[in-house]
This record gives sequence, structure tokens and C-alpha cells, in this order.
Amino acid sequence: MAAPLRIQSDWAQALRKDEGEAWLSCHPPGKPSLYGSLTCQGIGLDGIPEVTASEGFVVNEINKKSIHVSCPKENTSSKFLAPYTIFSRIHTKSITCLDISSGGGLGVSSSSDGSMKIWQASNGELRRVLEGHVFDVNCCRFFPSGLVVLSGGMDAQLKIWSAEDATCVATFKGHKGGILDTAIVDRGRNVVSGSRDGTARLWDCGRSACLGVLADCGSSINGVAVGAADNSINLGSPEQMPSEREVGTEAKMLLLAREDKKLQCLGLQSRQPVFLFIGSDAFNCCTFLSGFLLLAGTQDGNIYQLDVRSPRTPVRVIHRSGAPLLSLLNFRDGFIASQGDGSCFVVQQDLDYAIELTGADCDPVYKVATWEKQIYTCCRDGLLRRYQLSDL
Repeated sequence: MAAPLRIQSDWAQALRKDEGEAWLSCHPPGKPSLYGSLTCQGIGLDGIPEVTASEGFVVNEINKKSIHVSCPKENTSSKFLAPYTIFSRIHTKSITCLDISSGGGLGVSSSSDGSMKIWQASNGELRRVLEGHVFDVNCCRFFPSGLVVLSGGMDAQLKIWSAEDATCVATFKGHKGGILDTAIVDRGRNVVSGSRDGTARLWDCGRSACLGVLADCGSSINGVAVGAADNSINLGSPEQMPSEREVGTEAKMLLLAREDKKLQCLGLQSRQPVFLFIGSDAFNCCTFLSGFLLLAGTQDGNIYQLDVRSPRTPVRVIHRSGAPLLSLLNFRDGFIASQGDGSCFVVQQDLDYAIELTGADCDPVYKVATWEKQIYTCCRDGLLRRYQLSDL
């Protein structure tokens, strides 16, 4: 990975006034950081600032919401994208999770103040408040229909809610510790949960019943992901006939990001091990990129890309800072990652530079969600930000 560039979090506002300045830095691994600045020389008739960079940096391109800067000495460049909209009225405290419905119309988010809310994705207007968890809600996501929400909390309960009238239609009990992440299988007749109690469980939504403990690893499960497996991967066979209430679990892999530095993969239906990978620190999050490629992020800032067919050696390890990886999301032909130092970036195969989503000033960005060309982030500063990739 090229040396990461950083920019002042409110660069877009700072560079909108004459002689306005914003700082810039480049951090080559194992070498001293390079520091510089950007200065606004005036605003053009199209409303776009004319910006020059100090020695060592070059402004390649700028428009109202993005600036592409390079550091020729380190042969690196980044495109910084400012938020298109900031929603500041949905929550008052740190926002721990968010998701956007499949149609792009609604958002759901949870906060450290214990609240969970549904809002209009276009303008942030509040639609529903989902009340029923005791203590913090750690994770919330829409079912594929976009009409129903799944949540998990520190009260060790999973809940299913109607997005239309805010009623809680089902509660799943069985975990002995807070639920840290969930995954939905296919259309959502079954869901998976990962908990601080060290277990991952499969649930039947129709009957609010646990269909089984998928794994009991004796260590907190921080992240879970379900993905369709490539035909070449041997997922093993179940020891007993799966319940007829299991729907869509065959040919699926389950990935568990564990606190004990282990990344575990197993057959979702077979419950048989596929691999166990040991990383540099606690794994916080994971996602599948394809039927055999996956990503997992650690507390000490590493993103491991692994191939399930030969998982012993990573395809690559990306390290941009020592800040914890908090979320990873498969996006187009690459991924989006967010970290505990406020950085959030998009990596795409066909781009030789990263797209940096700016605005969070050293506050952790806990979760990222997308809909078409829009990216939404939630942050410890209590703000939800929406970015438009068409602004590039």
C-alpha cells in the first residue's frame, strides 16, 4: 500500500475563503512524515477554489467536494472527498452502527445513548424510534426486504422490528453475553449472531428459536460474515441432518472475527472447520469479497486479505496506521474501511489512489453503509455523513 496522505478534516470549508489554508501530510512507512499545506488563491466563477500546494505536494484536480493531491517524492496520491450532507439531529451522542435499506430510502442507526432510530436517507428526517433493548444497541441492519430491522444489544437479546410501525415483532434469547454483530442468511428466514459469550448462533426468525450453536470459541466474537462459497472449497458435511427450518445455509461460509487474535471460517450448514488463521491482534471486523476472497481487520490496524483456498499466507496485508480497524465493507471491485483515528477510505482495483472520506476529526468512524453511489458513515462525534461518489 502506498504511503497514506492525510488532510485537515474540514479542508473543504477552510479552502473556500481567500487565503484560507489547510494542512496536509504524507506518512511513508519507516520514514519521517512530510508536512505541507494547501492555500486558496481565490474562488473561480464556477465556485471552485484555486488551490496551490506547498513544496513537496501537487494539487492534481479540485472541485466543490473533492481534491486530488499527490506527493511525487513518495509516488503516492489520494483523492479526498468532503461529505455531501451531514445529519446532526438524529442522535446526540456517539453513533455505533448504521445501515441503509435495499431501496436506499431509509437508514437505521444506533447510539451509545441506547437509542435506535429509523430516518429518511435523503434528508435525515426522523421516522421511527425503536425502543425495547436494555442498555446499548451494538448492531442494527435491514433485512433484504428493507421493511424489517435486526438488532443486537448488550442485553444479550436479538430483536426484529417493523420499520413501518416500529413494533418489535420477535425477540431471541439464548446468548449469555452482549451481541456484537449479526449476519442475515439469504432472504432472512435465518440469521446469525456473534456474542461476547464466545458463541455464534443460528436462529429461525419464523419461530424465534435457536437452531444451534455454530461455534463456541471461548473468546468474544467481534464480527461475523456469511458468504457463498466457491465450488472449489470443501465445506465438509453435517454430522446430523439439518433442520428443515434451516433455509439457505448450504454452500455458505461463516467467518468469525475473534478477540483472541483468531479468524475462524466454517461451513455454515456443516459446522465443519474450513480454516483458522492467527493474526497480529484481536480481529474486529470481517467481510467476503468473493466466493474465495475475504478481508479481516485487527485492533492494531492491519487489514488481512486471505484466499480461503490457501489461507495460511495472506494475499496481502494493508497497514496504514496503528488505529483499530472498525468496519470493512465489500464495495464494487474493492472495499471500504474505517478506523479508530477517523480515517475512512475506499480502495478500488482500477484506481491507483485511495479515495479518502474526510470530515471526522480523529473521532472513530464505527460503521459504513452504501447505496448505489452514496456512502454513509457514523462516528463517535454523533454525526452521520453522506458522501456522493458522483462528486468525484
